[in-house]
Amino acid sequence: MPIRKANAQWNGDLLKGNGTISTETGVLNNTQFNFSSRFEEGKGTNPEELIGAAHAGCYSMALSAGLSGGGFKVNWVKTSDTVHIDKVDGGFAITAIDINCEANVEGISKEDFLKAAEDTKAGCPVSKALTGVKFNLNAKLVE
Repeated sequence: MPIRKANAQWNGDLLKGNGTISTETGVLNNTQFNFSSRFEEGKGTNPEELIGAAHAGCYSMALSAGLSGGGFKVNWVKTSDTVHIDKVDGGFAITAIDINCEANVEGISKEDFLKAAEDTKAGCPVSKALTGVKFNLNAKLVE
């Protein structure tokens, strides 16, 4: 299996500083982030947004794999994550991730879909990496 790489550089102090994030593929290349983009509504990305994107992508792929492996025809799976960062115990922590998933799957009951969605919540690789975070799942089968 390939090893994936990313890097970041931060310049200056927390409030006035700024940084860049890059990935080995070049999809992110010196992408800007700063205090405002992380804790307010400033321009640029932030680690929590990237975690949400990584988890949503992983979750969609894993759910699709589980459903198609179970013999169902998966037309599409859409997932959006909301990552909560809160001040706790004098610092900050990612306290929860809300997973909002919709899927169009042929030949599956609502109950079987919801079970697969719940199993994927704990089973996708990014979920496994984030075991200290509470995941809240809202899954919906769409016709």
